[in-house]
Amino acid sequence: MDAPVLYSLDASGIATITLNRPVLRNPVSDLDLIEALLATLTAMEDDPDVRVAILTGAGTAFSAGGNLKAMMPDSGGLNASLPARTRRNYKSGIQRLPLAFAALEVPVIAAVNGAAIGAGLDLACMCDLRVAGESAKFAESFVKLGIIPGDGGAWLLQRIVGFSKAAELTLTGETIGAAEALAIGLVSKVVPDAELLDAAQAMAARIACNPPFAVRMAKRLLWDAQRMDLPAVLEMSAAMQAVAHATKDNTEAVSAFLEKRTSVFKGD
Repeated sequence: MDAPVLYSLDASGIATITLNRPVLRNPVSDLDLIEALLATLTAMEDDPDVRVAILTGAGTAFSAGGNLKAMMPDSGGLNASLPARTRRNYKSGIQRLPLAFAALEVPVIAAVNGAAIGAGLDLACMCDLRVAGESAKFAESFVKLGIIPGDGGAWLLQRIVGFSKAAELTLTGETIGAAEALAIGLVSKVVPDAELLDAAQAMAARIACNPPFAVRMAKRLLWDAQRMDLPAVLEMSAAMQAVAHATKDNTEAVSAFLEKRTSVFKGD
């Protein structure tokens, strides 16, 4: 069987992560895919050569959500005949993904091709930025199946689109297209399907050209600032700034500006 997750890294420090279950439309609830994605994120975070990552799906879908056949009780998926066992399955399974993405300092861009439904939408929301192909579809569709977002979607979605729109999407379970996703701020760009990966690569290149330590710290600050008050954010900012000022890349950036030349950042 093919690997459930594919990974590559180019010379500019842009990593590409591809969910690789196209026949099943990349169900993010399958434990082997979850484990493979977690292992990929860990390896990527520990690699100083990685400056930014793109997450996408093989085939016609980013991720169509959970594997419905595996959601029947005791079918080997998250759902078990005993509620206490189901709770444990969620905590040891799919709920590890939002925690792993939140802990990442490497920025991640979701290149959303086709469907991002249910857990697939929430996976896109775990990323820092989202670019969509024009045929992309989005739905927080859990209520349509008589369940709720069990993977952190209630926390993630409203921080991107605001409470009112998140409530509308969550309580109706309805599907929206790429144009509406752009209008509500769910994605930052919509491009023709054939140009999706190129657009994601271009956005990634705009991040990868910056000093990698500063980029990682800036991402960490953005995520942590969501749950901190202003004095705590300022304290954390001062500490991170002290580290940033001590890097060779900071010296290089200032020197290049004064000398009117292009900076060369080495991650030092």
